[in-house]
Amino acid sequence: MFCWLSRLYRGLSRPTRRTTQLIWGSFSRSLVLSSQRRIPELSSFVARTNTCGELRSSHLGQEVTLCGWIQYRRQNIFLVLRDFHGLVQVIIPQDEKMPTGEIEIKVKTAKLLNSCKKLPFEIKDFVKKTEALRLRYRYLDLRGVQMQYNLRLRSQMVMKMRDYLCNLHGFVDIETPTLFKRTPGGAKEFVIPSREPGKFYSLPQSPQQFKQLLMVGGLDRYFQVARCYRDEGSRPDRQPEFTQIDIEMSFVEQTGIQSLIEGLLQYSWPSDKDPVVVPFPSMTFAEALASYGTDKPDTRFGMKIVDISDMFRNTEVGFLQDALSKPQGTIKAICIPEGEKYLKRKDIESIRKFSADHFNQEVLPIFLKNNNNWNSPVAKFIMEEQGLGLVRLLETQEKDVVLLTAGEHKKACSLLGKLRLECADLLEARGVVLRDPALFSFLWVVDFPLFFPKEGNPEELETAHHPFTAPHPSDIHLLYTEPQKVRSQHYDLVLNGSEIGGGSIRIHDAELQHYILATVLKEDVKLLSHLLQALDYGAPPHGGIAIGLDRLMCLVTGAPSIRDVIAFPKSFQGHDLMSNAPDSIPPEELKPYHIQVSWPTDSETEKSSLNHACHPEN
Repeated sequence: MFCWLSRLYRGLSRPTRRTTQLIWGSFSRSLVLSSQRRIPELSSFVARTNTCGELRSSHLGQEVTLCGWIQYRRQNIFLVLRDFHGLVQVIIPQDEKMPTGEIEIKVKTAKLLNSCKKLPFEIKDFVKKTEALRLRYRYLDLRGVQMQYNLRLRSQMVMKMRDYLCNLHGFVDIETPTLFKRTPGGAKEFVIPSREPGKFYSLPQSPQQFKQLLMVGGLDRYFQVARCYRDEGSRPDRQPEFTQIDIEMSFVEQTGIQSLIEGLLQYSWPSDKDPVVVPFPSMTFAEALASYGTDKPDTRFGMKIVDISDMFRNTEVGFLQDALSKPQGTIKAICIPEGEKYLKRKDIESIRKFSADHFNQEVLPIFLKNNNNWNSPVAKFIMEEQGLGLVRLLETQEKDVVLLTAGEHKKACSLLGKLRLECADLLEARGVVLRDPALFSFLWVVDFPLFFPKEGNPEELETAHHPFTAPHPSDIHLLYTEPQKVRSQHYDLVLNGSEIGGGSIRIHDAELQHYILATVLKEDVKLLSHLLQALDYGAPPHGGIAIGLDRLMCLVTGAPSIRDVIAFPKSFQGHDLMSNAPDSIPPEELKPYHIQVSWPTDSETEKSSLNHACHPEN
């Protein structure tokens, strides 16, 4: 790091050559706020008088003290100094444009604060580097322009959210415990040993129970930037520890929560993006599944699923007849625009293989030109039998391709929903613009089922959201006779095909909560005795939501991964590559916790190694 005491002069342009060496420098936070807010003082309490990026011709003649890294060096005479705010020129490189280009620094004194050994990679965003290398040297990766932008924008949005909730709407920012107890249902939790033999804490998946207890306690508007923990293993779009904007309100209905969140996002939205338009559109779970094959549809593009069952009631095609004869049997299709032009034979083969391997389902590609030799005999027969009807229902053009499948409603829709996104990826890889990256398409998905059949044991039920979600008022009577038909007061917020938030109106009646836990879900109610007891003391009606901050910021910044909007994330395997966490602990340090490590057998070690080879660190 260099510290400069200098006088400013009008700059002259001279050639320079680049050097890979960077010198460590001091660092400070920057907040870019709206014009209505006071501009923050970025050089208070530190040695510098100015940042490198703020100097202009209006500063000519002033003495300034600057701190930063050397970005370019020529003959140890002509230098370009960099900090988080920008570059200032002692000499102007030919290929670099800087807003400070009207001035340059004439050095009066310079002090080397620290030297820098050869870097493992250049601090330039265009330099390719593996994610494993970036995570190993995260403190260097953070110096990059994009990481600086991502983290500073995250800070700005969180500050505006606090302002909106606390100062404009009277919410109370309350921290809840990190050490808690095991919660039934949901994701796996991290377990923390205690000094009492056989007793453990759990890290909370969310502050769900605490925020409901706060409502019982009369703190009727709660929020928290909450750290949450889930032991979900190797999932590329998840982190074992993550952050959510956690919100709960008393005496509120679903529409109130939705209006609050719409206003929150509109208020905190970055000024360099198109403004957020409210209210957000809404769609039921059933509509989302039927039209998009998923409960988190990307509504930036079409290719919707169309039910064409009625067209084939009298068909002579065997597999279509079989599908329609079964309960919930249906025939569905999507239209791939100009698929004949952009899809290759290997793409069609891959689509059919994916459908068979993952859904045990057949997909029939239909090319609308009957003379196309890619059409199978069945596809040709369908075109002869119902070609005009397909064109009318799907609004197809000559070069479009139809993907048709038949089977149980949910399964058929889910398959075509996956293929819709896969085909969008294929078309965009070949130059077709379907999903505008500058467009932010928000959507509320509502009226979820309260319960789903348990995977592997469909006779039993599990919650679609969590066990504290209230049933839909219109379906209460079904809870005691046909619980699988009950809708919930659960709502999700979707942005560009990703779920960024989820919430519900909660059960505030202790008797109803006990019935759902014990009778419907067959859970051990003793684990939640504290919550049931609290609900019995006049709990108010309440509801809330949690916004996934990491996922939201990933979408706002256009980052390829949520790891790019977190300062110190874990790898795909859940490891900290910089510090090598998790790490082993000596046996003597485990004794107070009454824990003894049982080492895996050779066969278990081999299995783990094979699994690790299949899922290398990203």
